[in-house]
Amino acid sequence: MSKQRIPHNTVLPAGYKAMLALSAVVDAASVGKPLIDLLFLRVSQVNACAYCIDMHARDLLAHGESWQRINSLVAWRETTFYSERERAALAWAEAVTAIAETQAPDELYEALKTHFSELEITELTYAVALMNAWNRLGVGFRMTVPRAELANAVR
Repeated sequence: MSKQRIPHNTVLPAGYKAMLALSAVVDAASVGKPLIDLLFLRVSQVNACAYCIDMHARDLLAHGESWQRINSLVAWRETTFYSERERAALAWAEAVTAIAETQAPDELYEALKTHFSELEITELTYAVALMNAWNRLGVGFRMTVPRAELANAVR
């Protein structure tokens, strides 16, 4: 484990403030915060950003998401815990995260259209782009995860 490299938020405060502004837009998305947080966690898992995984798992728990759904998200295709709407969004999030390999295939976009409006698809895509940016900062600058006390670890 490496120690944090650069405190990016204080080295380039204007960049950090711009990221926070987009975060506020995404947090207010009409698709709803629970789905956005689910996507944030899944994208962070794909990108192996420990800081963001910890943060978004805790956010989901705090907002009433079940531990089983949070814990199973890494294997969402293998469970029945997620709705078809959530599955379409998760597949899209993974495809956009791995855009160089997937090119965001038409069949995933078409699946999105059965569950989401153009505005909602745009919101989801901005959310994925934002989380990918945060993950690149988190991993690139080795943001450290503060260790929680055992009693608070899964609350």
